[in-house]
Formats: sequence, structure tokens, C-alpha cells
Amino acid sequence: MSLEFPEHFKFGVATSSYQIEGAFDTDGRGTSIWDTFSKTPGKVVNAETGDIACDHYNRYKEDVALMKQLGMQTYRFSIAWPRLFPNGDTQREQRGFDFYHRLIDELIENGIEPVITLYHWDLPQALEDKGGWANRDIVEAFDYYVGECVKEFGSKVSKWITLNEPWVFIWLGYMNGIHAPGVKSLDAAIAGSHHTVLAHHKAASTIRAIQSDASVGISFNMTNYVTDDPQNAELQELKVLMDSHINRWWMDAIFNGSYPQELADFYGDQLQKFMLPGDAELLATETDFVGVNYYSDSYLSTPQPEDKPMVEGGLFPFPHRSNGATPEPKTDIGWPVTPHGIGDLLIRIARDWPAVKSIVISENGAAYHDVKSADGTVNDAARVEYLEGHLHHVARAIHAGAPVDAYFAWSFMDNFEWAEGYAMRFGIVYVDFTTLERTPKRSAEVYSSIISAHVNRWELARI
Repeated sequence: MSLEFPEHFKFGVATSSYQIEGAFDTDGRGTSIWDTFSKTPGKVVNAETGDIACDHYNRYKEDVALMKQLGMQTYRFSIAWPRLFPNGDTQREQRGFDFYHRLIDELIENGIEPVITLYHWDLPQALEDKGGWANRDIVEAFDYYVGECVKEFGSKVSKWITLNEPWVFIWLGYMNGIHAPGVKSLDAAIAGSHHTVLAHHKAASTIRAIQSDASVGISFNMTNYVTDDPQNAELQELKVLMDSHINRWWMDAIFNGSYPQELADFYGDQLQKFMLPGDAELLATETDFVGVNYYSDSYLSTPQPEDKPMVEGGLFPFPHRSNGATPEPKTDIGWPVTPHGIGDLLIRIARDWPAVKSIVISENGAAYHDVKSADGTVNDAARVEYLEGHLHHVARAIHAGAPVDAYFAWSFMDNFEWAEGYAMRFGIVYVDFTTLERTPKRSAEVYSSIISAHVNRWELARI
């Protein structure tokens, strides 16, 4: 299958603020939950932090120049909430706003469209001290922050992503505690899940009220569940719960106006105590595009008798087992390489949620232990194969009718990979974390050639 995409289709790269910016105590930036978490003994591999990361705060011009050199059409980045409002309240830090103005201006001057993610996990610690996403007050706090961002940057930016992967920052952050803020509470996770839906609803309305031509989206980590025994009724029930838990909770709420019934029944009173009168009317939200963060399919095997529901501290609130026999090859983080899955997922979204107007692949990438050769090159052949394979299946989904409009490779450069520290390299640009030198990998060159072929094809078509 050829890599042919519609004329309007755009290619870019993605990053997030805490993973690349560094400058954690510069120009009045406040403390985030990831500052606190990463400096808590035992939470991050090798006790590594984002204090310096890629030093993008000071090297953004170099990074934007490299994006231009590689032909990027668009760049998805996130704003650090504590850089603008150090305590998560209404007290502004203008130097933070000034930084993002400089970054946005640099992108525009280089012909790269900025796409802003408003929340990519670096919550001001002061808000977490009040309960964070488990406290319903977060909805108003987030809405104020969003409104100020749109007022400040809306004349230059038209595409906004409210939240990145709410499932991850809620269930890994508030249920099993392997991500910031490190809480282990089923109540907190259920409450937080509901509050993210309310927060997206309110923020989307605020964005449109301030900027009538804004395009508003939200990004979800999504996957396809594959079972080892399609005839096993218990396993199929588990598959439905898992799919509802990760894929359908937010998609059904935002596009259908209700939570998945299977999951609502499972949570029962634990959900109802957080649903206030009128909340049901606040689930459905006009949303211009859905960001899909896809890395691999997921595999389930039949639950065993010893598997008991995990309530406090587990990753899921119901019995589950990983197959352990996931297909080869795997990336170095242990995830299977299943490029067909991205196409299947995109086709499913178009079929099951017809209200979705537009899909962007807001993240897709692979972690490998890349090594810089003596000649200065990084030949990441496995990532090249991953990238090309997934793009083939994105093209397949588009030809099948899925409304996919953009693709953002994760990530632009190697960075702080959350609880994994710096060991897992997802970048198409290699970063030497001692010198901070950037080196485009072979995958960057291949991706650049794909973008160039796309641009040239449509330029020739217009002649």
C-alpha cells in the first residue's frame, strides 16, 4: 500500500512540557506534581527528574529550526500550568506567558502550525494539595487557566487539546500510584475520571466563548483488546469491561452523552456519589476532533480463580490478566508492535462514534535503546519499520472512510519518560543527556522524506 494521504493531511511531531522543558525553577515557575513525585525516593528509575530534561526552555529556537529542517508542518506541545500560574490560582507569572509567546512566534515564523495541549499532566502541586483531580473544584480551576491561555494565545493558535490521556493521569496517578501524584484510591480514580469529563465540557465552552473560530479537541490513549479464547464468556465479559474502562468511558460520555452502562453498573454507588444533579447533561460536549494516542494492541487471557478484584492500589478495579504471550516483536518498553491495530482502531471509531468529525493521531511511536555510532549517526531501523508500518495502516483507515486529518509522531526528541526516567527513548531525534546535543536519527530522515513526498505530490497535482 502506498503512503498516500489527502491534500489537507498534516504531519508533525509532539512533545510535552515537563518531559522536555527543564528550567524547573526558572522565571517564577511553580512546583508541579511531577517535580514532587520524581524527587520522591523510589518513584522514578535512577531517581531521575525533569529538572533539566532537554533544556527546551532555553533551546527552543534550535529545536524549532530542526523541526523546519525536517519539514514538519505542525507541532503539538503542551503548556506547563505552573509556569503560568505557579500556585494554580489566579496569580499570573507573566514570564511564563512570555516564553510561550516566544515559542509560538518562532513556530509561525518557520511555517509550523502550533497545536496546544492545555494539560499534559504537570498539575500545580498547590492544587494537588487540595485534592487535585479527585476534588471537584479542579473543574473551575482548570477552566480559569484555560480561559487565560486562550485570551493570551488565541490570536495565534486555533487548535486546542484540553486534556491528554485522562485515563493515564487518573488511573496511574490516583489508583495504582505509579505516576504523579502517587495516590492509591479507587474513589479518587472514579471521581477524577468524572471530573475530567466535566472539565473538558466546561473548557470547550470557554474556549469557544473567547475564540469563535477555535478548533477544540481532547486526546485519549486507546487500544484494541485481543483475547486468547473468543468462546469464553467470562473472558468476553472482561474484554467489554476493559474496553469500557479505557476506550469508551470518555468517548461515550463526550459523543453519546452517557457513561458505558457496563461500567456504570460495575462502579454502582461509587460513581453515583460523585454524580451531582445536572451532571448527566454535562457529559456530551461539542468536540471538533479526537486525538488518538496509539502505541499497541492489548492482550487478555482467561482470568484464573486466584484473580480477585483489586480495589485499593490496583490498576483496574476488576480481575484481569495479561496474556504474557503477546506477539513479537516488542519495543524495548515491552509493548507489542501491532501496526494493523491503529488502522482497525480508526475504522472502529468512525463506525462506533459517527459524531466524531475529525481524528488526529496525536501520539504514535516506539521506545528503543538507540545508540549513537562512532560516525555520529543513529540507525534506528526498528523505529523506521514501526513508523512506516503504522502510517500504512493510517492510510488504510482513511481509504476506508475514517476522518483522519493529521499525524503527530511521538516524540520529536528523546526526553524524560515519566516513571521510566531517561532510559526509554521515543524520539526521532537523539538527545545526548550529558551534552544535550540533538542528532536526527534515521527515523527522522525517513519521516522527513515521507512528509516531503506528500507535499510534493499535492504541489504537482495543482500544476
